[in-house]
Amino acid sequence: MDTTAAHLGGEVGTFLAGLAAWAAAAVPHVIGALLLLIVGWWIAGRVYRGLSHLLGRQRHIDPTLCGVITSLARYSILIVVLVAVLGQLGVQTTSILAALGAVGLAIGLALQGTLSNIAAGMMLLWLRPFRVGDYIDNGAVAGTVKSVGLFASELHSWDGIYQFVPNSELWNKRIVNYSRLSTRLVDLAFGVSYEDDLAKGQEVLRELAGSDDRVASDPAPQTFVDELGNSAVVLRLRVWAANSDYWTLRRALTERGKTALEAAGLSIPFPQRDLHIKDAPASLAGKAA
Repeated sequence: MDTTAAHLGGEVGTFLAGLAAWAAAAVPHVIGALLLLIVGWWIAGRVYRGLSHLLGRQRHIDPTLCGVITSLARYSILIVVLVAVLGQLGVQTTSILAALGAVGLAIGLALQGTLSNIAAGMMLLWLRPFRVGDYIDNGAVAGTVKSVGLFASELHSWDGIYQFVPNSELWNKRIVNYSRLSTRLVDLAFGVSYEDDLAKGQEVLRELAGSDDRVASDPAPQTFVDELGNSAVVLRLRVWAANSDYWTLRRALTERGKTALEAAGLSIPFPQRDLHIKDAPASLAGKAA
């Protein structure tokens, strides 16, 4: 028993001595890794908040782009800190980076569609064909842009429908931005009878345009005969206005234009056809009689 106890005590002593030697060598590295992690995390947070404050004061930088830049800066610093912490702990970071590269390649091949959305999102954020708050239409989707991310964009349609659109569907198609320019053309057509005075009709439309303060004076309003239709002569009224006034002005001029033309004695005919029967058969003529 005494021999066994002495042998066991010797093994425990050897283990404790080895543990103390390992701790003496490893504890400084562990403490250094913890300090490096804490400092790196603090620096990443400071950089994130500092960039957010700095970019938020720049009016020429899109708010969505600010969020992407600050997030990329923060995570880039955290990745560098993580690699440095592993190196401080004695881990071979070269092999880890090689493994991460292989994993990244495999993920990239498996997620080609996702990567195309990221590439499209970066191009949209860089070239900015539209901004948050713009109303766009690319043929497949239309709505007001609420946010632009690296993977997808959020749009709200005019009838209150939420749309989550992958960026590749926006980048690879023609985009019509209705909000980018400050002014917009209001183009209206009014049909009048062939017997009406066309010069008088154009004068009425010019007076109508001049009476509304929302109509821009430069370029000046235009009125002209645009088409000789089947049932009416089409008079065209074209005016320029602020983009924000487009729809209200268009509706107002349409309603007031009809009223003004009728008050001036002009008529707005509805489609109609005259049927003339030539050389009708005798049986049909007898029935008509």
